[in-house]
Amino acid sequence: MPVFAWEGRTRAGETRRGTMEGADEAFVLSRLRAEGVTPNKVTQQAKKTGWNMDIQIGTGVTEQDLVIFTRQFATMIDAGLPLVQCLDILSTQTDNKRFGKVLTDVKNHVEGGGTFSEALRRHPKIFDELYCNLVQAGEIGGILDTILNRLGTYIEKNVKLKRQLKGAMVYPASVLVIAAGVIAILLWKVIPVFEKMFKDFRAGALPAPTRIVVKISNGFLGAAPFIFGGALVFAVTFVWAIRQPRGKYVWHSFLLKLPIMGPVLRKIVVARFTRTLGTLLSSGVPILDSMEITAKTAGNVVVQKALMAVRERISQGDSVAGPLMETKVFPPMVVQMIGVGEQTGAMDTMLSKIADFYEDEVDVAIAAMTSLIEPIMIVFLGGVVGGMIVAMYLPIFEIAGAINEH
Repeated sequence: MPVFAWEGRTRAGETRRGTMEGADEAFVLSRLRAEGVTPNKVTQQAKKTGWNMDIQIGTGVTEQDLVIFTRQFATMIDAGLPLVQCLDILSTQTDNKRFGKVLTDVKNHVEGGGTFSEALRRHPKIFDELYCNLVQAGEIGGILDTILNRLGTYIEKNVKLKRQLKGAMVYPASVLVIAAGVIAILLWKVIPVFEKMFKDFRAGALPAPTRIVVKISNGFLGAAPFIFGGALVFAVTFVWAIRQPRGKYVWHSFLLKLPIMGPVLRKIVVARFTRTLGTLLSSGVPILDSMEITAKTAGNVVVQKALMAVRERISQGDSVAGPLMETKVFPPMVVQMIGVGEQTGAMDTMLSKIADFYEDEVDVAIAAMTSLIEPIMIVFLGGVVGGMIVAMYLPIFEIAGAINEH
């Protein structure tokens, strides 16, 4: 990402300078104004020439790095250490050098008179909108250590949900890929050997299952370039399609409606929604801002669209529970509990309880889904592969029988 050098004045008239990463000059200008700086000059720095072996994929900062930083930072703040000193200690002791550079930049910005939340917003790929808004709420309310502890808990639970989601989707997909690979190897390498052997033995008329498998193998060998080419074209087209707004919406909607996996994904969606919204509300973030941030971090376009529609209704004076029920995305029990929390003025507490319940439900649902899918996959793989092998051995049994008769 390009790096821009900037110079500007604060509201107090102080001249400040620094560097900032951004997609373009307009992004840097808007970010500076949001931080209360009137920019006088913004110039893009020249790219470094020559060999650069510091190759970076993504941000180079894992969620585990973020959890450790958040927990340690909260402990230091609670112990009464100054903010800049905390950042200085954490930037030097972290094992992740990329993260250390980011924390050094945050420290320098705070030393220059900026707030902690403003400094974090300079690195949006590492500290997302939810993180920055919660930190800002903690700064305003004087409860930064409490907010950071909540953030650490939230990130840990979010990582667990992501891991469970990947496990739920990767397992059946990996079994299907292995099955396809095994079948392709049998059709490509194994069955032609058996076919040649039968011809050498002059086995005569082959059994019907054997003839079918041999024909499939011959057809596979003849059409292999077209099959693999078609599969590649399909994969590229599919990936491109689900990255388009309409395609992503259709795909996410399809996932939520799947027979076995759909209910599990819905539970994960509910757990993430309630945990995120509950954390934001309990930290003092306004409801409209909380709904917008929750929508952006939902991880599902269908849910995001539903939550943005709910936010619009809330801005017009409606309650939360009514519009949520109309979306038909969330279970009625969840909506009713949110409604009760809204009426009693303890919606953040109710959301946390719902999140705890559904996180436990996700554990149970994924275990049940795995135990259900595993035998289905084994029967499918064993039936196809075993059927092909039996079909190839039938002529051998007949040849052996004929030899015994003579």
